[in-house]
Amino acid sequence: MKNLMARFWITFRFVTLIAGMAAMSNTLLSPLAGTAHARIVIDITKGNVEPLPIAIPLFLGNSKLGRDIAGVVEADLRRSGLFAPIDRNAFIEKITDTNSQPQFASWTAIKAQALVTGRVVDAGGGRFRTEFRLWDTYGAEQIEGQQYSTDPNNWRRVAHIIADAIYKSLTGENGYFDTRIVFVAESGPKNKRVKRLAIMDQDGANLRYLTNGGDLVLTPRFSPSRQEITYMSFAGGRPRVYLLQIETGQREVVGNFPNMTFSPRFSPDGQRVVMSLQQDGNANIYAMDLRSRNTSRLTNTTAIDTSPSYSPDGRRIVFESDRGGRQQLYVMGADGSNAQRISFGTGSYSTPVWSPRGDLVAFTKRSGGKFLIGVMRPDGKGERILTEGFHNEGPTWAPNGRTLMFFRETQGAGGGPRLYTIDLTGRNEQRIPTPAFASDPAWSPLLN
Repeated sequence: MKNLMARFWITFRFVTLIAGMAAMSNTLLSPLAGTAHARIVIDITKGNVEPLPIAIPLFLGNSKLGRDIAGVVEADLRRSGLFAPIDRNAFIEKITDTNSQPQFASWTAIKAQALVTGRVVDAGGGRFRTEFRLWDTYGAEQIEGQQYSTDPNNWRRVAHIIADAIYKSLTGENGYFDTRIVFVAESGPKNKRVKRLAIMDQDGANLRYLTNGGDLVLTPRFSPSRQEITYMSFAGGRPRVYLLQIETGQREVVGNFPNMTFSPRFSPDGQRVVMSLQQDGNANIYAMDLRSRNTSRLTNTTAIDTSPSYSPDGRRIVFESDRGGRQQLYVMGADGSNAQRISFGTGSYSTPVWSPRGDLVAFTKRSGGKFLIGVMRPDGKGERILTEGFHNEGPTWAPNGRTLMFFRETQGAGGGPRLYTIDLTGRNEQRIPTPAFASDPAWSPLLN
């Protein structure tokens, strides 16, 4: 865990957030004198990672914002399962100046391998500036430093971006905290649920509704390139696929198909939508070019082919089909060619989704009266079950391909679906808070 790797430079980047979106501009500044240019590294490719002890004192300056930002950073890192924030009551040194080196011996004495210091100051014009530094306490050096200027309403985004920067510095991979989740919010009695599209931060904060609940909505999915989602709705009594601009609320139908369309998902470049179209008792997979609106049929069977998901390079599609007698997973070319079955375990498989890294396919599996969330390689090898329960379904990947979100239905008259995350070790399962029941989550790309 104390593996150190040479680092040739340390940056103190200046980041400006405009109108709630991250517009990045980099400025190289000199680090504090005396740094040794090395860093801690967490190897997240291991099957069982011991969480890194990290100290995160409250940020100096504005007491409320400093407390709130430090709290969100701590919660993000803890929830990842890779970090173990140390109780602030154990701190020996009180940080009073973020521009001075900390007393490293005071932090190694409490086993903190990394330290985060920060402050929040008035930047003028109704804006504030947040600065933070990440320290390797055993190497007695600064690893990372950044500052952000923005409107106070964006403080949670600043906290998530800081957590992402820490995650990347210590793991070498992008974080996933500055992201959003779109999902189906459910309310009312079990036999008469009102379902609305909703969106929130990945930790459950800043929830808002995108539809009013007048029409049944299902399977929302994020565009990888725009603030746009696609979903299925029964508006007007016809089940069809829609596009919705998140910020403007503008909505349009994807195609004018005479029958039921469902299970939409974007291509990696955001230029196409792949979906299922029901016809004569079976369903086949179609792709639509969103610029020309030309549609191509990808499967042509008497089975039910559904839940298509592109590989990250856009060359292949994984989908579920009962063409062999029960639901199994298949991979085909993006043009519908050379479909090959990849799932061969006991039970039935559904809701496949390709990892953003391209190395795994997540799925729902029904076996032995239980619903399981698992992963396998795109060739079907290496199947692993991450979690199981009465009814688990609908996995969606974090943009770094290290964590999944899914929904779990509970039994009984008062039961309903809730959102959970699970990492690839299967050991770090977390419930994501929502004000009511929630299902069908979809993870956005990184916002910044």
